[in-house]
Amino acid sequence: MRVHGLARVDRRTKNLIHRLKPGEIAVISHTDLDAPCASSLVAQRAAAVVNAQRSLSGRFPHRGPSLIVRSGIPLVDNVGEYVMDRVREGDRLEIVDGSVYRDGSLVATGKVLTESMLSAQAEEAKAGLNAELARFVENTLSYVANEQYLLFQPSSLPPLRAAIRGRHCLVVVRGAGALQDLRAIRSYISGTRPILIGVDGGADILLQESYVPDIIIGDMDSVSDEALRSGAELIVHAYPDGTAPGFARLKAMGLSASLLASRGTSEDVAMLLAYENEAELIVAVGTHFSLTEFLERSRGGMSSTLLVRLKVGSTLVDAKGVSRLYPSTQSARLFLYLGAVAGVIILVLLTAAPAIRATLDLWGLRLLAFFRALHF
Repeated sequence: MRVHGLARVDRRTKNLIHRLKPGEIAVISHTDLDAPCASSLVAQRAAAVVNAQRSLSGRFPHRGPSLIVRSGIPLVDNVGEYVMDRVREGDRLEIVDGSVYRDGSLVATGKVLTESMLSAQAEEAKAGLNAELARFVENTLSYVANEQYLLFQPSSLPPLRAAIRGRHCLVVVRGAGALQDLRAIRSYISGTRPILIGVDGGADILLQESYVPDIIIGDMDSVSDEALRSGAELIVHAYPDGTAPGFARLKAMGLSASLLASRGTSEDVAMLLAYENEAELIVAVGTHFSLTEFLERSRGGMSSTLLVRLKVGSTLVDAKGVSRLYPSTQSARLFLYLGAVAGVIILVLLTAAPAIRATLDLWGLRLLAFFRALHF
C-alpha cells in the first residue's frame, strides 16, 4: 500500500474535517474514533487517515474505524502522539504500508488496520462492555440528583427572534445517519415548514440539503463559517460557570450571539429551547442516545439527556433511523408501481369512454389521411 498527499493536521477531528480536501491525508489524535467523525472523513474522500491514538481502544466495540476501512481508505493506527509535532499542515506525505514519510524521512510508524483486525479487536472489547456499562449507569444515577432541576424548574433561556410557540421544531445533530434521515423526512419539512435548529455541525447538514437554519446552538467548534454567516440566530452553549470558548470565534468573525449556560449537551439544550418556547412538536434528527454513542463522545453518563427526554415527553419525536425504516429504493419502486397503475387506468378510461374513443378515432383518420397525402 502506497499513498501520497498533503497533510491536514488537528487534534480535534471535527475541526480538521472542515479543512480536509479530497485526496489529502488526515493526521489526527482521536482515541476511539467515533462514527460521525469517521463518516465525515469518508465523505471528504480522504486519501488516508493517520491516527496518533488507538482508533479502537478496547473499552467498548464501535463501528467508526470500520466505516473508514470498508470505504477503502487506509487507516494507519496508533503511530504515537509525537506525529502531531513532526508533521505540519500542508506537508507532503508518503505512506508505505504502515510507515509515514515526509521528504523521504520516516516520521511515524503504525499498523494499517484491516477488517479482520477490527473484528478481532471488537470481539475483545465486548468482554469488558458489562463493566463499562456498570460504570456508565452508576455515573448517570449519581448525577441525576444534581440535575433534577431540569424536570421541575423552567430553564433560563435567552429571548429568541424566531417565533416557536405553536410550531414544529426540527433539531438536527451531526450524528450517524443524520443526512439520510433528513432526506427521508423531506416531505414532512416541505409540508410543515418547522423551525430549523442546527446543533453545531448539524447546521452544515441542513445547508447541505439546501435548508437555511433558523437557529444554531452549540459550543461553535464544529460548525462551518458558512453556516455561522447564514443569517441564523446564534446561541453559544456555555459551561455552567459561564465560560464559553466558542464565543471568541464568533466575536472574531464579527457575529453577535446569545449565551446559554447549561450542564447538559448542546442537543439537550436545543430540545429545552424548543420545549420551553412552547413548540407543538420537536422532531430530532441525528441525536445521540445509545450507550455506544455516549462512550464514543467520552461522556461518563447521560443524566442530562435522560432528564430532558423525560421532561419533553411526548412532544419529542426521534427520527433517528427513519431512513432505514423507509429506504429510498423502496420509495422509488413504489412510485414506479403507482405510475404504471395510473397509466393503465388512464388508458382504460380513454378507450372505454365513447366520446373520447370517437375523438381518438377521428384524429387517427386525420393522421392516416395526412401521411397518405405525403406519400402521393
